[in-house]
Amino acid sequence: MESTPNAFEMRGIVKRFPGVLANDHVDFSAKVGEVHALLGENGAGKSTLMNVLAGLYKPEAGEIFINGAHVLLNSPQDAIAHGIGMVHQHFMLVPSHSVAENMVLGLNKPRFFLNLQRVEEQVTALGEQYGLSVNPRAKIWELSVGEQQRVEVLKMLFRGAKVLIMDEPTAVLTPQEVDILFTTLRDMTKRGHTIVFISHKLDEVASIADRVTVLRRGEVTASAEPAEGTTKAHLAKLMVGREVLFLVEKKKSQPGEPVLSVDKLCAENNRGLSALRDVSLQVCAGEILGIAGVAGNGQRELAEVFTGLRRPTSGKVTFEGIAFDDHTNWMEVGQKLAHIPEDRAAVGSVPALGVAENLILKRYHRPPFSTRWSINFAAVRENGIRLVEKYNISTPTVDTPVRMLSGGNLQKVILARETSEHPRLMVAVHPTRGLDVGAIEGIHKLLIELRDQGSAILLISEELDELFSLADRIAVMYEGQIVGETSPESANLHAVGLMMAGTKVEA
Repeated sequence: MESTPNAFEMRGIVKRFPGVLANDHVDFSAKVGEVHALLGENGAGKSTLMNVLAGLYKPEAGEIFINGAHVLLNSPQDAIAHGIGMVHQHFMLVPSHSVAENMVLGLNKPRFFLNLQRVEEQVTALGEQYGLSVNPRAKIWELSVGEQQRVEVLKMLFRGAKVLIMDEPTAVLTPQEVDILFTTLRDMTKRGHTIVFISHKLDEVASIADRVTVLRRGEVTASAEPAEGTTKAHLAKLMVGREVLFLVEKKKSQPGEPVLSVDKLCAENNRGLSALRDVSLQVCAGEILGIAGVAGNGQRELAEVFTGLRRPTSGKVTFEGIAFDDHTNWMEVGQKLAHIPEDRAAVGSVPALGVAENLILKRYHRPPFSTRWSINFAAVRENGIRLVEKYNISTPTVDTPVRMLSGGNLQKVILARETSEHPRLMVAVHPTRGLDVGAIEGIHKLLIELRDQGSAILLISEELDELFSLADRIAVMYEGQIVGETSPESANLHAVGLMMAGTKVEA
């Protein structure tokens, strides 16, 4: 693509935050009609760089050129006016509004009269043109996750975007939906669109990208093309600077007695609708039970029931012979139960508190951290220093607020807190979502070590490769029910993917 012009070019971009140089004179460009992957470890500066291109951040230094012309992007409106659109990992849609209504939210035109029927016709035409068909009158909450992603892409196309920045676009999709998305992206590039593809799924990057650029510590450290042998292992080494193990080394599990037992469990979601329907399962000591499923099929509610955050409407949950009910001593059970929540920032940590303080959130009221009436800050700090070193947490000091850490290091803080007392049960919800290959490798090792020490682990993940690698058994959830169970050794990726989409097949 040497003769193909650049769709955009970023030269010498510098962006600083307090105590952090996120982008250090970064040069990055993408050609018209290509898929350009941007890779890097957590905290490498990828999102910051793309937020500069999307008009969300203003750099301290550097220039941006679009179609060869120098531009100033002071807001997302400026970016979209120049044909730059960003599809975020967490969709920016209003669930109670229709597809067509979401298309026009935030637009200045029309100012006085909205012809919604015309918008619906335009959405339908765009969907047919790009293979992104969706009912323009459907409410967002009625759509599947894959359909919602189509709406996000259509929203950018509706606004005239020629460059689409896609942040972790396959994080919540089934394997079949990923295939459909990649077909769509290839069709878009043939029509002259440019895709910036941010992902930690290196096998997908190797299959879809025309070019790859790697950031490390805010600087561009490497670039490659598929023709140069861009394998998954090669990309991982470029990112992390060392060889990465993708297959977890583990011995065959020797399950013990059931730690968690569930019989005909039912529960409602936050809207009062049925989220869990007659779920029955067991997790034994020394084993990992994986729960597969597309987001929104009851996994969150399942984890919340197990960790005491949601009351079931019926059914029985037993933890080491103790029934979960209103009379359960949750303080006692809580010391034996560990939880890695889906939202590591809002639920799993207190962002304004330091690393050392977050590491004692479950033990602050007990010795040696509490002297009944006050906190022993020397003991808190000493514990923080020990766990930071043991779990290889990258932080300036143990007093640094955890909101300043990268996603991978924040996850390590949560893991260190939850695993340091050898819990009997670990409920891990998407423990590696959005993390780089190096962080994923470390977290996988921790979970296997915990299993080998006799803990029972319930692993909820949408990453089938992760479940196949870690789990001793895999159960698939769809619309609040267990629709199938299999072992990784006999499982078929395609069959599990179909079950995740609601088709009951033999895995």
